[in-house]
Amino acid sequence: MAGPSTRILDHIVHLTPPGTLEDAVSSFQNLGFTVSPGGTHAGGKTANALVVFGDGTYLELIHFTSPPPNDDPNPWAHKQPGWIDFAFLGNGGVPSIAGTINARADADGSGAHYAAEVQGGRTREDGKVLEWLISAPPGGERGELPFFCGDLTPREWRVPLEPRSNVRHSNTARGVAHVKLLIPPEDLTATANKLTSVLGISPFSSIPGEVAWHLGPQLSRPDPAPTSSIPVLKLRAAEGEEEMEYVRRMRGPGIYEVGFIVSDPSQGRGARTPYGRVVWVSAGSESGSTT
Repeated sequence: MAGPSTRILDHIVHLTPPGTLEDAVSSFQNLGFTVSPGGTHAGGKTANALVVFGDGTYLELIHFTSPPPNDDPNPWAHKQPGWIDFAFLGNGGVPSIAGTINARADADGSGAHYAAEVQGGRTREDGKVLEWLISAPPGGERGELPFFCGDLTPREWRVPLEPRSNVRHSNTARGVAHVKLLIPPEDLTATANKLTSVLGISPFSSIPGEVAWHLGPQLSRPDPAPTSSIPVLKLRAAEGEEEMEYVRRMRGPGIYEVGFIVSDPSQGRGARTPYGRVVWVSAGSESGSTT
Protein backbone atom coordinates (compact mmCIF):
# COMPACT_ATOMS: atom_id res chain seq x y z
CA MET A 1 0.00 0.00 0.00
CA ALA A 2 1.35 3.44 -0.92
CA GLY A 3 2.35 5.68 1.94
CA PRO A 4 1.00 9.18 2.58
CA SER A 5 1.70 11.90 0.02
CA THR A 6 4.53 14.15 1.16
CA ARG A 7 4.46 16.72 -1.65
CA ILE A 8 1.23 18.67 -1.17
CA LEU A 9 2.04 22.35 -0.64
CA ASP A 10 0.04 23.66 2.32
CA HIS A 11 1.34 27.15 3.14
CA ILE A 12 4.28 29.54 3.00
CA VAL A 13 5.44 31.57 6.00
CA HIS A 14 6.35 35.28 5.86
CA LEU A 15 7.87 36.83 9.00
CA THR A 16 7.91 40.49 9.98
CA PRO A 17 9.65 42.04 13.02
CA PRO A 18 8.09 41.69 16.49
CA GLY A 19 4.92 43.71 16.93
CA THR A 20 4.48 44.52 13.22
CA LEU A 21 1.73 42.15 12.09
CA GLU A 22 -0.64 45.00 11.22
CA ASP A 23 2.09 46.60 9.11
CA ALA A 24 2.51 43.29 7.26
CA VAL A 25 -1.25 43.07 6.70
CA SER A 26 -1.24 46.56 5.18
CA SER A 27 1.76 45.75 2.99
CA PHE A 28 0.13 42.65 1.53
CA GLN A 29 -3.16 44.48 1.04
CA ASN A 30 -1.24 47.16 -0.87
CA LEU A 31 0.07 44.36 -3.12
CA GLY A 32 -3.53 43.45 -3.93
CA PHE A 33 -3.99 40.47 -1.61
CA THR A 34 -7.07 39.94 0.55
CA VAL A 35 -5.91 39.26 4.12
CA SER A 36 -8.06 37.16 6.46
CA PRO A 37 -7.86 37.06 10.27
CA GLY A 38 -5.64 34.41 11.84
CA GLY A 39 -5.12 34.17 15.57
CA THR A 40 -2.64 33.64 18.37
CA HIS A 41 -0.57 30.47 18.64
CA ALA A 42 -0.43 28.31 21.75
CA GLY A 43 1.81 30.00 24.30
CA GLY A 44 1.01 33.47 22.98
CA LYS A 45 4.47 34.14 21.53
CA THR A 46 3.34 34.47 17.91
CA ALA A 47 0.25 35.59 16.02
CA ASN A 48 -0.71 35.54 12.37
CA ALA A 49 -2.97 36.62 9.54
CA LEU A 50 -3.66 34.67 6.35
CA VAL A 51 -3.77 35.16 2.58
CA VAL A 52 -5.84 32.29 1.17
CA PHE A 53 -5.92 31.21 -2.49
CA GLY A 54 -8.40 29.40 -4.68
CA ASP A 55 -5.99 26.48 -5.09
CA GLY A 56 -6.30 25.75 -1.35
CA THR A 57 -2.84 27.02 -0.37
CA TYR A 58 -2.23 30.09 1.78
CA LEU A 59 0.36 32.52 3.08
CA GLU A 60 0.92 32.80 6.80
CA LEU A 61 1.88 36.35 7.81
CA ILE A 62 3.44 35.91 11.23
CA HIS A 63 5.18 37.97 13.88
CA PHE A 64 6.42 37.51 17.42
CA THR A 65 4.23 39.46 19.79
CA SER A 66 7.36 40.66 21.62
CA PRO A 67 11.09 40.29 20.88
CA PRO A 68 12.11 36.68 21.59
CA PRO A 69 14.97 36.12 24.05
CA ASN A 70 18.36 35.05 22.75
CA ASP A 71 17.82 31.48 23.98
CA ASP A 72 14.32 31.08 22.49
CA PRO A 73 14.22 27.56 20.93
CA ASN A 74 11.61 28.51 18.33
CA PRO A 75 13.29 27.88 14.93
CA TRP A 76 11.86 31.17 13.61
CA ALA A 77 12.88 33.30 16.62
CA HIS A 78 16.08 34.65 15.07
CA LYS A 79 15.26 34.44 11.37
CA GLN A 80 15.61 37.55 9.25
CA PRO A 81 12.20 38.93 8.17
CA GLY A 82 10.79 37.73 4.86
CA TRP A 83 9.97 34.30 3.44
CA ILE A 84 11.27 32.01 6.17
CA ASP A 85 9.64 28.59 5.81
CA PHE A 86 7.11 26.47 3.94
CA ALA A 87 4.79 23.67 4.97
CA PHE A 88 3.47 20.61 3.21
CA LEU A 89 0.23 18.94 4.27
CA GLY A 90 0.69 16.26 6.90
CA ASN A 91 -1.89 13.98 8.49
CA GLY A 92 -3.22 12.98 11.89
CA GLY A 93 -0.11 10.96 12.70
CA VAL A 94 -0.90 7.55 11.19
CA PRO A 95 1.11 6.61 9.30
CA SER A 96 3.85 8.86 10.56
CA ILE A 97 5.06 11.42 8.03
CA ALA A 98 8.43 11.55 9.79
CA GLY A 99 8.72 7.77 9.74
CA THR A 100 7.81 7.65 6.05
CA ILE A 101 10.45 10.23 5.07
CA ASN A 102 13.13 8.79 7.32
CA ALA A 103 12.63 5.31 5.84
CA ARG A 104 13.02 6.73 2.33
CA ALA A 105 16.10 8.70 3.34
CA ASP A 106 17.69 5.61 4.88
CA ALA A 107 17.08 3.69 1.66
CA ASP A 108 18.33 6.59 -0.49
CA GLY A 109 21.27 7.45 1.73
CA SER A 110 20.34 11.14 1.38
CA GLY A 111 20.79 12.07 5.04
CA ALA A 112 17.36 13.68 5.42
CA HIS A 113 15.84 13.26 8.86
CA TYR A 114 12.58 14.44 10.43
CA ALA A 115 11.69 14.57 14.11
CA ALA A 116 8.62 12.70 15.35
CA GLU A 117 5.36 14.62 15.21
CA VAL A 118 4.59 17.10 18.00
CA GLN A 119 1.28 18.80 18.69
CA GLY A 120 0.67 22.50 18.11
CA GLY A 121 -2.26 24.84 17.70
CA ARG A 122 -3.67 28.32 17.83
CA THR A 123 -6.82 30.13 18.89
CA ARG A 124 -8.72 32.03 16.23
CA GLU A 125 -10.09 35.51 16.81
CA ASP A 126 -13.56 33.98 17.19
CA GLY A 127 -12.29 31.72 20.00
CA LYS A 128 -12.22 28.47 18.03
CA VAL A 129 -9.23 26.32 19.07
CA LEU A 130 -7.28 24.63 16.27
CA GLU A 131 -4.94 21.67 16.76
CA TRP A 132 -2.39 20.05 14.46
CA LEU A 133 0.71 17.86 14.34
CA ILE A 134 4.06 19.24 13.16
CA SER A 135 6.99 17.22 11.88
CA ALA A 136 10.12 19.12 10.91
CA PRO A 137 13.76 18.71 9.93
CA PRO A 138 16.55 19.94 12.24
CA GLY A 139 16.39 23.64 13.06
CA GLY A 140 19.30 24.48 10.80
CA GLU A 141 17.40 23.07 7.80
CA ARG A 142 14.08 24.83 8.46
CA GLY A 143 13.20 26.85 5.40
CA GLU A 144 15.58 24.78 3.27
CA LEU A 145 13.49 21.63 3.69
CA PRO A 146 9.74 21.87 4.34
CA PHE A 147 7.98 21.06 7.58
CA PHE A 148 4.66 19.20 7.70
CA CYS A 149 1.39 20.33 9.24
CA GLY A 150 -1.29 17.68 9.78
CA ASP A 151 -4.71 18.75 11.07
CA LEU A 152 -6.30 17.21 14.15
CA THR A 153 -9.23 19.61 13.81
CA PRO A 154 -10.88 20.22 10.41
CA ARG A 155 -8.53 21.93 7.94
CA GLU A 156 -11.28 24.41 7.00
CA TRP A 157 -11.00 25.79 10.54
CA ARG A 158 -7.34 26.55 9.87
CA VAL A 159 -7.75 27.63 6.23
CA PRO A 160 -10.85 29.82 5.78
CA LEU A 161 -11.76 29.13 2.14
CA GLU A 162 -15.25 30.46 2.88
CA PRO A 163 -16.66 33.02 2.37
CA ARG A 164 -15.41 33.06 -1.19
CA SER A 165 -14.41 36.70 -0.80
CA ASN A 166 -11.43 35.37 1.18
CA VAL A 167 -9.92 33.94 -2.01
CA ARG A 168 -10.71 36.92 -4.26
CA HIS A 169 -7.67 39.18 -4.66
CA SER A 170 -7.59 42.49 -6.53
CA ASN A 171 -4.22 41.51 -8.03
CA THR A 172 -6.08 38.49 -9.54
CA ALA A 173 -3.81 35.98 -7.75
CA ARG A 174 -5.33 32.50 -8.01
CA GLY A 175 -2.67 30.30 -6.45
CA VAL A 176 1.01 29.51 -6.02
CA ALA A 177 3.03 29.00 -9.20
CA HIS A 178 6.39 28.26 -7.63
CA VAL A 179 8.54 28.40 -4.54
CA LYS A 180 12.18 29.11 -5.38
CA LEU A 181 14.87 28.09 -2.90
CA LEU A 182 18.35 29.58 -3.12
CA ILE A 183 21.35 27.68 -1.79
CA PRO A 184 25.17 27.87 -1.89
CA PRO A 185 26.42 26.10 -5.03
CA GLU A 186 28.43 23.53 -3.10
CA ASP A 187 25.26 22.35 -1.30
CA LEU A 188 23.04 21.89 -4.36
CA THR A 189 23.50 18.14 -4.86
CA ALA A 190 23.15 17.19 -1.20
CA THR A 191 20.04 19.34 -0.71
CA ALA A 192 18.47 18.05 -3.94
CA ASN A 193 18.97 14.48 -2.70
CA LYS A 194 17.31 15.32 0.63
CA LEU A 195 14.36 17.01 -1.09
CA THR A 196 13.91 13.98 -3.33
CA SER A 197 13.64 11.79 -0.21
CA VAL A 198 11.18 14.22 1.36
CA LEU A 199 8.95 14.50 -1.72
CA GLY A 200 9.14 10.85 -2.68
CA ILE A 201 9.53 11.66 -6.38
CA SER A 202 12.43 12.43 -8.70
CA PRO A 203 12.86 15.94 -10.14
CA PHE A 204 11.11 16.62 -13.44
CA SER A 205 13.95 18.97 -14.39
CA SER A 206 17.63 18.97 -13.53
CA ILE A 207 19.89 21.39 -15.36
CA PRO A 208 23.21 22.88 -14.27
CA GLY A 209 22.55 25.02 -11.25
CA GLU A 210 18.84 24.19 -10.80
CA VAL A 211 16.62 21.24 -9.86
CA ALA A 212 12.80 21.32 -9.91
CA TRP A 213 9.91 19.12 -8.76
CA HIS A 214 6.18 19.22 -9.43
CA LEU A 215 4.13 19.44 -6.25
CA GLY A 216 0.61 18.17 -5.78
CA PRO A 217 -1.95 16.76 -6.09
CA GLN A 218 -3.82 19.97 -5.43
CA LEU A 219 -5.73 20.60 -2.23
CA SER A 220 -9.50 20.92 -2.07
CA ARG A 221 -10.59 24.33 -3.29
CA PRO A 222 -13.68 26.55 -3.08
CA ASP A 223 -13.95 27.08 -6.84
CA PRO A 224 -14.02 24.39 -9.54
CA ALA A 225 -10.57 24.31 -11.16
CA PRO A 226 -9.55 27.97 -10.56
CA THR A 227 -6.23 27.09 -12.21
CA SER A 228 -4.91 24.02 -13.93
CA SER A 229 -1.32 24.76 -12.94
CA ILE A 230 0.60 22.62 -10.47
CA PRO A 231 3.01 24.39 -8.10
CA VAL A 232 6.69 23.86 -8.75
CA LEU A 233 9.46 23.69 -6.16
CA LYS A 234 12.73 25.04 -7.55
CA LEU A 235 16.13 24.62 -5.94
CA ARG A 236 18.75 26.90 -7.43
CA ALA A 237 22.43 27.48 -6.73
CA ALA A 238 23.20 31.10 -5.94
CA GLU A 239 25.14 32.94 -8.60
CA GLY A 240 26.41 36.49 -8.79
CA GLU A 241 27.41 38.80 -5.98
CA GLU A 242 23.89 39.69 -4.81
CA GLU A 243 22.67 36.11 -4.52
CA MET A 244 25.87 34.89 -2.87
CA GLU A 245 25.56 37.68 -0.32
CA TYR A 246 21.94 36.63 0.26
CA VAL A 247 22.71 33.01 1.10
CA ARG A 248 26.05 33.45 2.86
CA ARG A 249 25.55 36.53 5.02
CA MET A 250 22.06 37.99 4.82
CA ARG A 251 19.58 35.13 5.05
CA GLY A 252 21.17 31.72 4.61
CA PRO A 253 19.72 28.96 2.40
CA GLY A 254 15.96 29.06 1.93
CA ILE A 255 13.12 30.72 0.07
CA TYR A 256 14.31 33.44 -2.27
CA GLU A 257 11.12 34.04 -4.26
CA VAL A 258 7.47 33.03 -4.40
CA GLY A 259 5.54 33.07 -7.70
CA PHE A 260 1.79 33.62 -7.85
CA ILE A 261 -0.52 32.77 -10.74
CA VAL A 262 -2.50 35.83 -11.85
CA SER A 263 -5.23 36.06 -14.46
CA ASP A 264 -4.34 39.69 -15.29
CA PRO A 265 -1.00 39.77 -17.16
CA SER A 266 -0.85 43.56 -16.77
CA GLN A 267 0.31 42.98 -13.21
CA GLY A 268 3.85 42.95 -14.59
CA ARG A 269 6.66 40.63 -13.72
CA GLY A 270 7.28 41.14 -10.03
CA ALA A 271 6.95 43.06 -6.80
CA ARG A 272 8.22 42.92 -3.24
CA THR A 273 6.82 42.50 0.20
CA PRO A 274 8.79 44.68 2.65
CA TYR A 275 11.23 41.77 2.96
CA GLY A 276 10.71 39.27 0.15
CA ARG A 277 10.52 38.77 -3.62
CA VAL A 278 7.21 38.17 -5.40
CA VAL A 279 6.76 37.19 -9.05
CA TRP A 280 3.49 37.30 -10.98
CA VAL A 281 3.01 34.38 -13.39
CA SER A 282 0.35 34.75 -16.06
CA ALA A 283 -2.35 32.09 -15.97
CA GLY A 284 -1.85 29.68 -18.82
CA SER A 285 1.89 30.17 -18.97
CA GLU A 286 4.20 27.36 -17.92
CA SER A 287 3.99 26.92 -14.15
CA GLY A 288 7.02 28.38 -12.47
CA SER A 289 7.93 30.72 -15.32
CA THR A 290 8.40 34.43 -14.79
CA THR A 291 6.60 35.72 -17.86
